[in-house]
Amino acid sequence: MFEIIFSGAIFGACALMMMGIGFTQRKSRTPVGFYTGEKPYKKEQIRDVKEWNQKHGMMWILYGCCFIAVWLCGLLLGDSALVIVPMVVGLVLPIIFMMRYHAKLVEQYVIKDEK
Repeated sequence: MFEIIFSGAIFGACALMMMGIGFTQRKSRTPVGFYTGEKPYKKEQIRDVKEWNQKHGMMWILYGCCFIAVWLCGLLLGDSALVIVPMVVGLVLPIIFMMRYHAKLVEQYVIKDEK
């Protein structure tokens, strides 16, 4: 029973952090960055800052939901070795999809310099 409560607290805290990032990004008035290695674009470089922030924020909120779903799957699978499957599918693959979606948003919203 302790393991369930402890793992739920850890996964819940991680989910809340990811969702917190998402809600903060959705409310931001300045363009948000996707991850820490990237400098956020300037307002002048983005076609629609509000929409840009909304879409990036929603990515992080959904990623937080993935944490909860992974924990629930792990709870259902118990001590089975199959627990690794939802961990990979639910936590690693979404990052890859988020990176690809961010690249698509860059193509859509970032104004290219015409030289």
